[in-house]
Amino acid sequence: MTRRPLTYTDDLYAYVVAHGATPDPIAQELIEETQATMGDRADMQIAPDQAAFLTLLARILNARLAVEVGTFTGYSALSIARGLAPGGQLICCDISEEYTRVARRYWERAGVADRIDLRINPATHTLRDLPPEPRVDLAFIDADKENYPTYWAELVPRMRPGGVLVVDNVLRHGRVLDPRSDDDKAIVAFNEVVMTDDRVDAVMLPIADGLTLARRR
Repeated sequence: MTRRPLTYTDDLYAYVVAHGATPDPIAQELIEETQATMGDRADMQIAPDQAAFLTLLARILNARLAVEVGTFTGYSALSIARGLAPGGQLICCDISEEYTRVARRYWERAGVADRIDLRINPATHTLRDLPPEPRVDLAFIDADKENYPTYWAELVPRMRPGGVLVVDNVLRHGRVLDPRSDDDKAIVAFNEVVMTDDRVDAVMLPIADGLTLARRR
């Protein structure tokens, strides 16, 4: 039997967050405002360990150009922007003025607003308008699940060799084993697309609701 990941209790997860993933005061206020005002939609916000991972990954890659698909209230964008190299830029794709209005306030407070280019438009349009050259260092996909294959298809050719794509919600809280909703089925199909894509080396990590990490060959 191969060794499996730990089952996280609340106390164990709190320990993980306390040892390298603790939100700073601005991020913590953003988390709390999202939870207080967004109702069930607050579940769309990434977790603190994901946020710390994105910041560290951007720094490891010395990322100068990053793309995010699905911004919501801005926690993931804040995390990526904080890890960008000097002069770096993050292009954010979202369609909601309501959600991103919250994001803009916190980006300003954190001093990263000048690094973020928020484009309110369907992400497929924004991605197709990007230059076709492989210049993107880091991409994060966390949006409508049925369009994951489209976002993937637009982003992979634009990733520089060694660039990394990060895709959220690839485990669907375990429902990939018994998909019932349309979103579950979409993720199952998407995971197969990634597994058979010979342009990338990919691994699925049991962080939060599952992250796929894919490096452009």
